[in-house]
Amino acid sequence: MLAEDDALQLLSRGTMELEGRLVDASNTTLRAEITLDGLTRRCVYKPVQGERPLWDFPDGTLAGREVSAFLVSQASGWGIVPPTILRDGPMGTGACQLWIDEPEDAQTLIGFVPAYDVPQGWFPVANARDEDGDAYALAHADDPRLNRLAVLDAVINNADRKGGHVLYATDGRIHGVDHGISFHVENKLRTVLWGWTGKPIPAESIEVLKQLAEALDGTLGEQLEEHLTITEVQQTRVRVRRLLRKGRFPSPPQDWPAVPWPPV
Repeated sequence: MLAEDDALQLLSRGTMELEGRLVDASNTTLRAEITLDGLTRRCVYKPVQGERPLWDFPDGTLAGREVSAFLVSQASGWGIVPPTILRDGPMGTGACQLWIDEPEDAQTLIGFVPAYDVPQGWFPVANARDEDGDAYALAHADDPRLNRLAVLDAVINNADRKGGHVLYATDGRIHGVDHGISFHVENKLRTVLWGWTGKPIPAESIEVLKQLAEALDGTLGEQLEEHLTITEVQQTRVRVRRLLRKGRFPSPPQDWPAVPWPPV
């Protein structure tokens, strides 16, 4: 995978050539090749003009929220969100994110498993039955990479953390993608990663939250205000401080679906 600085240069200055549309996405999402100085990689391009208006996200753009999620991830030092920028493209201004290649034999850490056979070291988070009435559990691994992702989602108030929005890179890292409905001022956290509910946040993540709190009062806060409302940035600060004060993972909301649909 490209170093972050090189990837950002490529995304910012490269020439983009569209390959096709990702038809499963609810908003216009395009795959493209992007080339700069002989270097070519794939990227995901989400033009603002292809966004469907959302009643509960009346301000800003989904593309701006995608970029904001990357900025928070970048400030954390975890490298969870692939390099993402806002730039002009073949269909106007949009979010441009580095494409992540997943190995064919990538081990999935989130999914439905038979309720009687949840793997050791996995957390069941929801119950379901298939069309034949057999019981299944939506579950995820107790994995430190997912644990960090759960912390990031709590910070950005991610309303759509599906299993399919977690990518497994060839270098063993995991990446979170599709953050267009994040940063709401109200509690909208909706995720499949509820396995750590109420448990202590690891010490490493506490230190990262302290870094984010400081960054949000400085450069990071200024960067986010280019894409989010002032109130949304203020509430991001509040969420970080609340996580630090409580020192524990949040609990599922009572007035909002806790798990997105479809979950994987």
